[in-house]
Amino acid sequence: MPNASDEPTGSASAVATAEQPPPWPYPLHRPLAKVVVKADLLPAVSVLFAIPLLGMAVGWLWSRLAPPQRMRVLADRPVPLPVESYHRFDDLALFTLLCLGAGLVTGLGVWMLRGRRGPVIMLAAVLGSAGAAWLAKQVGVGWAGGRYTVSGAPKVGDIVLAAPMLESAWAIIAWPLTTALIYGILAAWNGMDDLSRRL
Repeated sequence: MPNASDEPTGSASAVATAEQPPPWPYPLHRPLAKVVVKADLLPAVSVLFAIPLLGMAVGWLWSRLAPPQRMRVLADRPVPLPVESYHRFDDLALFTLLCLGAGLVTGLGVWMLRGRRGPVIMLAAVLGSAGAAWLAKQVGVGWAGGRYTVSGAPKVGDIVLAAPMLESAWAIIAWPLTTALIYGILAAWNGMDDLSRRL
């Protein structure tokens, strides 16, 4: 007479079935990703020199949107009309907002380079953003000055337009800081050790 223990039971088969791992879209046991440097150097250089082209576009846009100051010419010097001096802040705030928007676009755009995600590309994007912001400041002020040039010698009592100015260079840090912030948020949200570049 066979023992009860020799006969397969439904509970044993259920345990064997339960021990089998469920299907999973990602491999559970794979080596940790390493930081890729050599393969990302050439794309990083391309990103480093491509982003400043966007800086020229931001500088041109600022030179078109920034308001000038209306100045009255006195005997010794021109003085701004009432409340026109507020445009000094408007010019700086507008440049900062444009740099924040450009940093958002830069961070998202570089993140879309899925096969090159990592610290090398991020560093190139931040450095390129800093160069782009500096270039935007230089060309923007230059283009604005060329747009509001005073033709001829103004007389006393005339009202002239003074070109927009950026009186603080601290605004250029808005672009690289936003780029680093957006890229860091996306990397933290991704959660994969290789930032999904191997999938």
